[in-house]
Amino acid sequence: MGLFNSLNISGSALTAQRLRMDVASSNMANAETTRSQMVDGQWQPYRRKMVVLQPQGTEFKAMLAHAQTSDKFSGVRASAVVEDDQPFKLAYQPDHPDADAQGYVRLPNVDPLKEMVDLMSATRSYEANVTVMNAAKGMYMKALEIGR
Repeated sequence: MGLFNSLNISGSALTAQRLRMDVASSNMANAETTRSQMVDGQWQPYRRKMVVLQPQGTEFKAMLAHAQTSDKFSGVRASAVVEDDQPFKLAYQPDHPDADAQGYVRLPNVDPLKEMVDLMSATRSYEANVTVMNAAKGMYMKALEIGR
């Protein structure tokens, strides 16, 4: 295992958590957007997006054997940003420009509470990885002081 593997692994996690924060922020910003994309000649509301994270390796046993024999780091990566298939919310707003004949407007499937929880989770994970990087940096500095 290489000297800087912990920094590389934490760096990959920082990148992944930053993407989660960006996607959650985008979802919050578009929570009321009723015209996001045109489908079959009609505007569709914004659809919530989610980040899919996966390890950069395959399975734990293979990753452990690889880590013991190789200097290449593993970590986490964002494999995809997918759309949530939950149905849109309906709200009775007959004066809204996007209301149908019955006066209902289709609103995005974004739940602000769910987005805040996701944002807080990503922020905490980001902070934890920064702490890991600072601890590793401190250990490297102490190791350099031994040679004095």
